[in-house]
Amino acid sequence: MRASRTVAHRIQPQSDKSVELVGNMDLLSMVLNAAGGDAVRKIAQNFGLDENQASSAVSNLLPALGQGLARNAASPGGLESLMGALSAGGHDRYVDNPETLVGEGTVQDGNGILGHILGSKDVSRQVARNAAAQTGIGEDLLKKMLPVVAAMAMGALSKQHSSPGAQAVGSDPAAGGLMGILGQFLDAGQGGSMAGNILGMASKLFGK
Repeated sequence: MRASRTVAHRIQPQSDKSVELVGNMDLLSMVLNAAGGDAVRKIAQNFGLDENQASSAVSNLLPALGQGLARNAASPGGLESLMGALSAGGHDRYVDNPETLVGEGTVQDGNGILGHILGSKDVSRQVARNAAAQTGIGEDLLKKMLPVVAAMAMGALSKQHSSPGAQAVGSDPAAGGLMGILGQFLDAGQGGSMAGNILGMASKLFGK
């Protein structure tokens, strides 16, 4: 129980209200609307859920993943690593073609993503446990969904990263774009100071 409480503090368990944050909603809307909603429908079909349950599961799993991505990006060398992964990883296929969400390859890729952004299986289990408490969906099922949602999150960020103007840094995080999304996840938990760090590192990275 002591270890569980420590992990819960690190990942800041989410409530239904937490997904109303602007940064969360930006990434969340991209994932939920991927391929015109077909991605969520494919997840629902694959995991034996109805579409509303699948949307609820994604909505409650995603915020912890966003915070993990943002914290990694704020660490030394983390932003460069993320940019490289978004540029070369081919993750946009997960939101462009929902059929790719079904298969062992996606699960393996998603587990690799989880290892980078959450750090351990204990944290992944805690994320699933928190989401189960909010949604009423079984924890075991949510653990199986988590790598697929992680792959979808990277897919959405990959498309955002490659969109026109996405790398224009130095503006306020609320203006949107990839840096804004990451900065707002950190704003939610750390009062905005880390968002500025991400933008500053990005400015140096792109020579702005």
